[in-house]
Amino acid sequence: MGELPRLVATDLDGTLVRQDRSLSPRTAGVLARIAARGTVVVLVTGRPVRWLHQVYDQLHEPLPAVCANGAVVYDPAADRVLRADPLAPDLLAEVTRRLRAEVPGAMFAVEVEDGRQFRHDAEWPVLWEPEPAIRMLLTPEEVASVPAVKLLVRAGRRDPDVFVQIVAAAISGLAEATHSSYSGLIEISAAGVTKAAGLAWFCEQRGIDPAEVVAFGDMPNDVPMLTWAGRAVAVANAHPAVREIADDVTLSNDEDGVAAYLEKLFELET
Repeated sequence: MGELPRLVATDLDGTLVRQDRSLSPRTAGVLARIAARGTVVVLVTGRPVRWLHQVYDQLHEPLPAVCANGAVVYDPAADRVLRADPLAPDLLAEVTRRLRAEVPGAMFAVEVEDGRQFRHDAEWPVLWEPEPAIRMLLTPEEVASVPAVKLLVRAGRRDPDVFVQIVAAAISGLAEATHSSYSGLIEISAAGVTKAAGLAWFCEQRGIDPAEVVAFGDMPNDVPMLTWAGRAVAVANAHPAVREIADDVTLSNDEDGVAAYLEKLFELET
């Protein structure tokens, strides 16, 4: 990448956002300065739409987002989903059937209504405060009753790198499996739906080539995006799979690694 990028794409959790879930004033300021210069800045995350406000509240202004690992492209200015690639009910039914047969104790949850609502099995460990957007499924079959932009599966605490291979093998040819945490939570999207695919669609609408993109990430769900982008940057705390394919490594998320890299790349005064 000889010239400055036309677009900066960054993951959120573990990359841009610090461990305490905060976004530093330094990082918010750098993104605002780059955007003011005309560079497009896009958040590319596994988060659903309903969780973006936690970051938007800390930014100078909301930024467009590719959510749910590429399944949803969101315009915050209009509060509008520009594109969605959900798993259809019949596909959800087949995927969950295979996983129940392959993984004893499998529990499921789904992101529905473009990620504005969350539904989960009765046994699912809910770690958040009760809210209207989150509801328990009345029957196991209900998980496949409506389209979902993401299916989640757990089976107790497992090594996610091992568990994702088991899940991927069970649903091979039907859907994509990845992970973005160390708790054994596996994230499933429709076939061909990845962060790379969602970001590529966003860029195509604006005539931006992959070579004109610099992307930041930390976990396996970022690998497709980082492989697709002209320049791939891992934060220092990144998973080994990310560090292996990255062109550069910056400081950790808690050290404002993305901001530090962009300050140098764009020659911003600190």
